[in-house]
Amino acid sequence: MILLTPELRAALRANDEARRAAVMAGLNEPDFVPLAKFFSPVGSATWLATELGEDGDTLFGLADLGFGTPELGSFSLCELGSVRLAFGLGIERDLHFESGLAISTWAAWSRRAGSILVAETLFRRDFRVRGSDLPKPD
Repeated sequence: MILLTPELRAALRANDEARRAAVMAGLNEPDFVPLAKFFSPVGSATWLATELGEDGDTLFGLADLGFGTPELGSFSLCELGSVRLAFGLGIERDLHFESGLAISTWAAWSRRAGSILVAETLFRRDFRVRGSDLPKPD
């Protein structure tokens, strides 16, 4: 599977450029919405990406390796692509992933829930019950 389409790569690069411009202008860093979700098809490891560095490899976003401690930070696209799992599987991109929530919201709820996947379930449940009003995390 191709982990990044040219369009997705361009959007992630644009976010990185926007963040750099904001920092250079002395503004607060933007709180981007994740554009891509990567996952292990045989485990709970999940990554949400908001930016792609100019090296074309360094992604920034929320990483959850399945140990109960999702963290904001950088991860390598090449490393994701090189992972070999059981049955010859590799890391995949969720082709249907869409989010209207900023990465800070994902991080807060994922940390609270102990996993990106559990937070995603809570978001879906909350949206079905309450509409678009998402409660603020503690």
